[in-house]
Amino acid sequence: MGSTEDLDYPQTILQYSSGFLVSKVMFAACELGVFDLLLESGEPLSSDAIAARLGTSTTGMERLLDACVGLKLLAVDLTQEGALYRNTEISNIYLTKSSPKSQYHIMMYYSNTVYLCWHYLADAVREGRNQYERAFGVSSEDPFGAMYRSEEEMLKFMAGQNSVWSICGRDVLVAFDLSLFRQIYDLGGGGGALARECVSLYPNSTVTIYDLPKVVQVAKEQFVPPEEHRITFHEGDFFNNSIPEADLYILSKILHDWDDDKCMQLLAKVYKACKPGGGVLLVESLLNEDKSGPLETQLYSMNMLVQTEGKERTSVEYSKLLEAAGFGDVQVKRTGKLYDAVLGRK
Repeated sequence: MGSTEDLDYPQTILQYSSGFLVSKVMFAACELGVFDLLLESGEPLSSDAIAARLGTSTTGMERLLDACVGLKLLAVDLTQEGALYRNTEISNIYLTKSSPKSQYHIMMYYSNTVYLCWHYLADAVREGRNQYERAFGVSSEDPFGAMYRSEEEMLKFMAGQNSVWSICGRDVLVAFDLSLFRQIYDLGGGGGALARECVSLYPNSTVTIYDLPKVVQVAKEQFVPPEEHRITFHEGDFFNNSIPEADLYILSKILHDWDDDKCMQLLAKVYKACKPGGGVLLVESLLNEDKSGPLETQLYSMNMLVQTEGKERTSVEYSKLLEAAGFGDVQVKRTGKLYDAVLGRK
């Protein structure tokens, strides 16, 4: 007769195999507006009332709400009038659109874009390349051309990245004291959430967001308020255009998009442009040195396979890339959160 431990294995496999169901429940509740409605209502509501206001079937909504209760995204009160549903603290903070820490936009990006690429994960493993062609019928040769295949998709991606930095940005920017760096370039800074966090933490510094012209235009129009004078913009492609001189360059979730050769090419340009005594800050999710974890980073690396040309790396791998480009005094700080920081000095 098998041990208790042996009996847990089938249960674990079943939980892993149904993991995608959990994410889709959360995505659907976000997309339908369940959490926003319950926040705005100011009081618990019945499944019938929620279904009526959101224009869904009553049976479907009841099952979705109960699943959200099971995931602790909602709470339920049983009254004489029936079951009444309300948000939990976690859903109020992270899943409602109006919250400063809302993750709604990254949820929608995962649901409507990333999820479709992951459908072809086995093909990505067989071929070793991203799956935009199968998922969306666009060329996979230029990952960001595919990612920004329409203004709507580009806006979704930028909003999603902004939501990530609203909860992760501070951790990586205080991993090292960056107050000595007054002139900072955020390469591929997108919607500017990390830049805004940076000037908030280091008020004597200025940050220039360097990104593609169409990204800069959207960032100016929709994400960075004009009164924020410490943030400026530079239009360009940092692989093909020059990089201006600065004290510090931030590459947040940039190198993980590219293979080692492309990373070396970019870091060499950054080193050449960097002022003496300046540096480069890499913001990435670091693998353990033996690549045994963390699980989140291992999964992110699979996502790089289906969406980009890159991968997640260990701190030693990033350090070697920095040193090969000329940077020295490389320091690594693990934040204990989703993203870590690596600082190299010139």
